[in-house]
Amino acid sequence: MKFDLNNKVALVTGASRGIGREIAITLAEAGAFVIVNYCGSKEKADEVVDTIKANGGDAVAMQCNVADFASTEEMINSILSEYGKVDILVNNAGITKDNLMIKMSVDDFDDVLSTNLNGTFHTIKLLYRNFMKLRAGKIINISSVSGVMGNAGQANYSASKAGVIGLTKAVARELAGRNICVNAIAPGFVETDMTGKMPEAVLEKAKEMIPLGKLGQTKDIANLALFLASDEANYITGQIINVDGGMAM
Repeated sequence: MKFDLNNKVALVTGASRGIGREIAITLAEAGAFVIVNYCGSKEKADEVVDTIKANGGDAVAMQCNVADFASTEEMINSILSEYGKVDILVNNAGITKDNLMIKMSVDDFDDVLSTNLNGTFHTIKLLYRNFMKLRAGKIINISSVSGVMGNAGQANYSASKAGVIGLTKAVARELAGRNICVNAIAPGFVETDMTGKMPEAVLEKAKEMIPLGKLGQTKDIANLALFLASDEANYITGQIINVDGGMAM
């Protein structure tokens, strides 16, 4: 099945690496003009844009820390002024600061919530009227299996991703009457820079918890995001879809 996103404008947050990078490239391959949002590395974001253009697509990189509301507002206003609309919003930006609860600082808890949950709220709030005006659109939030099951040593991350699930369902109910679909993807363990930093013993233990017995690929997440962004998913909203090799079944 070929998905057609021509004439669509997509904003993907945290798109300079990992899952966000793959989603940005995949949406662009289907014809969307993609805003590649990044917080830290302009070099990596520019590389994503270059990859998209080399494949015949079109994209631009925009720096913004979505945890900061004023900065996010400036980015959204710039996008709407320059491109007129956003048809597809993918909230992927996320950070981890893992530790057992007894050792977790208040700052580490707040920082993870600020990016992962507040950042998702910021972009949706600032694009709310845009979607209402279009009377169409797709919002895709990246949650996590940790938000579904919980995970020891990730109280902050699990709380933020569980919050994304609740936020997704609430906004899906609010916007359904305007033909706007809001869904979340909950990845399991996926091969990215983040999992690449995990000790081999931890990864092997994780694989034992996965019925399919292997880590996922970023393309597994991007393929679902593409489907949810397309017209083929127009009757799907308020759903939390696990892409986790069966881990949370």
